[in-house]
Amino acid sequence: MTSPRFPEQQLTDLDGRVAVVTGGSRGMGKEMVKAFARCGADVVIASRKIENCEALAAEVTAETGRKALPVACHVGDWGQCDALTDTVYGEFGRCDILVNNAGMSPLYGSLEEVSEALYQKVMQVNLQGPFRLSATFGSRMAIGDGGAIINISSTAASSASPQEAAYGAAKAGVQSLTRSFAREYAPKVRVNCIQPGPFRTDIADAWSTEMIDNLERSVPLGIGEAHQVVGAALYLASDASAYTTGAVIKIDGGAVYPCA
Repeated sequence: MTSPRFPEQQLTDLDGRVAVVTGGSRGMGKEMVKAFARCGADVVIASRKIENCEALAAEVTAETGRKALPVACHVGDWGQCDALTDTVYGEFGRCDILVNNAGMSPLYGSLEEVSEALYQKVMQVNLQGPFRLSATFGSRMAIGDGGAIINISSTAASSASPQEAAYGAAKAGVQSLTRSFAREYAPKVRVNCIQPGPFRTDIADAWSTEMIDNLERSVPLGIGEAHQVVGAALYLASDASAYTTGAVIKIDGGAVYPCA
């Protein structure tokens, strides 16, 4: 494929590429899937509920004409991560963009009430999955035409909170993995991370009115909308970020948490 001459053109040119998005059937994942397809990529929509993936795949193909492959995958399962990789390469023979977006942050009463099973589930989905998928996809990208891996973290990685202790620890691990994989698969594979703040996705349905009011007051730009992840995602997925790797890009509406 031939990239456009100018960086501003590269930003929205994904023609001929294949993008895989985990947690891709809803929220920020859905918005990234649709944006990649609008920019010319074929897309793989991976999440646990195949019916949601199928519905979005049909919508994407109807709107853009791009191929959209729905795949059921629970990223907390090591074997299902391997199966996703094999499915993508079996169908397309390549992967140019991987977005490790799937995540979970369940509510709990107190830290003492967090069970071993809940703790392990949070770690498996938020940290183990990105590790395994970055390894299986990244290694193939590195011996092929290269590519871009985008990890989705959270400001919970930098802003310690008892309400998100395990989740925040897992997301801090994701940011560390980003730097490790960036070194391992350079120069052909770029590995970067987006650190979102509060976004109004289906996860926000569990937020209390008090929490929402507090966020709207304390975050200069308020609560984000899912589509507002697209700019950062396109930058990191495209050749516009050809000299960017190991980076954590904070998109949090102006919250003061550092990208630690």
